[in-house]
Amino acid sequence: MPSYLDEFHAIDNGLVRVTPEQASRFAKEVAGDFNPIHDPDAKRFCVPGDLLFCLVLARYGVSARMAFSFTNMVGAGVGLHFPATDDATLEITDGGERVYLRVERDGEVSRDGALLEGLTKQYAAFSGQNFPHVMVPLMKAQSIMVNPQRPLVFYESMALEFTRLPAEAPTLSFTDATMAVNGKRGDVVLEFALTATGEKVGTGRKKLVISGLRPFEQDVVDDLVSQYDGWKAAYRRYP
Repeated sequence: MPSYLDEFHAIDNGLVRVTPEQASRFAKEVAGDFNPIHDPDAKRFCVPGDLLFCLVLARYGVSARMAFSFTNMVGAGVGLHFPATDDATLEITDGGERVYLRVERDGEVSRDGALLEGLTKQYAAFSGQNFPHVMVPLMKAQSIMVNPQRPLVFYESMALEFTRLPAEAPTLSFTDATMAVNGKRGDVVLEFALTATGEKVGTGRKKLVISGLRPFEQDVVDDLVSQYDGWKAAYRRYP
């Protein structure tokens, strides 16, 4: 069955491959994420974790309880093996010993195409709004900020838990965000609620890791936000 994700990956000899151009387009056009680490020419380029999450749900469906652990970044040219399994735990690997994503799942499963498309699109869009809307207030409150020359923000884990799987795509809404700082590292947890037909049907959380932290400087952060907004505006004007 055709999916909006078809244009963001390809199957090559049984492996899922995402080109840097596909990864960048997904980040910008689906998630609204302009983190330079997803640019095709980035030195430390990586495929967005949100795209991997979406591909997992498209392949295996959504379970009542799911936990995702991102163990390695997917760089350019990596072919990913999605195992054919109904096990409670599955690993997305390069076909060898390197694990990129570990998934744990339990409970009822839905493979409804409309539900999966709506859920994955909403989650990607929510996730892409982390900077600056959520991250900047958190950094200011902690009097720290990312290195403006190398703003390293990594996706570590996420989880979903439904009290019931809805018949249609649920609405996702942000509920809370916290940051714990340990030296030059910060752990950020974002929480959200899932509702359907006016009823709360589940919750979720996403954990990010920020490295290279330094003392907060309002002018520098303002410049970083302005640069980020400039990237978005320039991309939207690009034919």
